[in-house]
Amino acid sequence: MKPEIIVGHFSLIRSFHLADVFTLANGGCGIGALLLAVRHAADGLDRHLYVAGVLIVLALVFDVLDGRIARWRGEHSAFGRELDSLADIVSFGAAPAALGYAAGLGTPLDVAILVFFALCGLSRLARYNVTATNLSDAAGKLSYFEGTPIPTSVLPLALLLGGVQRGTLLPATLGPVELHLLALPFAISGCLMVSRTLHIPKP
Repeated sequence: MKPEIIVGHFSLIRSFHLADVFTLANGGCGIGALLLAVRHAADGLDRHLYVAGVLIVLALVFDVLDGRIARWRGEHSAFGRELDSLADIVSFGAAPAALGYAAGLGTPLDVAILVFFALCGLSRLARYNVTATNLSDAAGKLSYFEGTPIPTSVLPLALLLGGVQRGTLLPATLGPVELHLLALPFAISGCLMVSRTLHIPKP
């Protein structure tokens, strides 16, 4: 039996599953964090960065819950998978990179690292969407992650915010090149996300 097709001006909204609502909450937290990065760039108040960090943690909570709710209710769909990836690239790719730049990772090498990190996250999610069906079991659950999942970007972000709180992003000079050492965890995170040989069991 074919699923009922909802037609109408707001049919997209009415067709959302409960898991999709949690995914949108994830994306909403990421967008809020992006706006707070812009706000910090405008007035320099560090509290915007800390609130943004809380929003990213909330995004992580919503990201965990949407998958569990989808499996619990048996509501798997290609739309939900794509929506989840788009929300993730905002919350765990673009937002941490923007927060890093707003916090002071602004040398040319810092910026290159942040762009590399975000592009690795984008590539990782694209690969996930292509391979998820083949790697999933009958219940739609993956047995392992290929490369670290993009929400692990909360770790370099946490280190960054710790540096902001201490008042230093650990500036360094390598010959003619200037950078901040707290940009390096973003580079490491990006490399781990796109790894093809790193398999992490999925809980």
